[in-house]
Amino acid sequence: MPLQITLIDIIDISLVALILFQIYRIIRGTAAFSIFITIFLIYVTYLIVRALNMEMTAALLGQVVGLGVLALVIVFQQEIRRFLLVIGNRFIMRRGFSFTGLQSAVDYGTNVREAEEIVRACESMSQKNTGALIVIGRKSSLVIFSDGGELLKARISSELLETIFFKNTPLHDGAVLIEGGVILAARCPLPTTERVNIPSRYGMRHRAAIGMSERSDAIIIVVSEETGHISVFKTGEIRENITSNELRNILLMEKIW
Repeated sequence: MPLQITLIDIIDISLVALILFQIYRIIRGTAAFSIFITIFLIYVTYLIVRALNMEMTAALLGQVVGLGVLALVIVFQQEIRRFLLVIGNRFIMRRGFSFTGLQSAVDYGTNVREAEEIVRACESMSQKNTGALIVIGRKSSLVIFSDGGELLKARISSELLETIFFKNTPLHDGAVLIEGGVILAARCPLPTTERVNIPSRYGMRHRAAIGMSERSDAIIIVVSEETGHISVFKTGEIRENITSNELRNILLMEKIW
């Protein structure tokens, strides 16, 4: 009997392929990727031994596969949470992030004064090799990340940002959260990424920036204490060693406030 493939079959296969590809994108570079491959191989082996009527082996692997869903939830709880966050954030975002788009600040309603204050602070800290970690919220709320930090709700100014990150001040560790055109909080601990293929040149600030970009649609700015380089992180995209003008263009092109 000839094999019949219907439109529903094509849609079914395409959806499964899309889901697997998205799972791969989420967990690649993490320790969970090796676990996923192991579970996948166990399942393929189970299908093979069952097709060959190897009853004892099939029964043994069947018990493992039967608990597979529960095991996946336990083992991949962080990845599942990150996957749901990514889907949700992309759903509520009005436009994609681009470092190369050429849109005017007027089109997106960015408050030029706030952007300029942030650029001035980053430029000054870059010249002084002062480490900084600034999170600028967009659609995702940053309130949940302010736990453990100091609430400020202060007007954005370059002087205040430089004072916060000055190494002898009690607020210099952690991140500054900016939301709604104000400095929401300082000294905030951020979740770090679980990826294992992070370049060795990345310090804790960069790892925290990657982790934050995985959990929100925020724009994260990092000033390296070692090199003074300015980097921007946004939903998996990274731009390193940018100039002040490039940072200004990024902030003005994004609808932040």
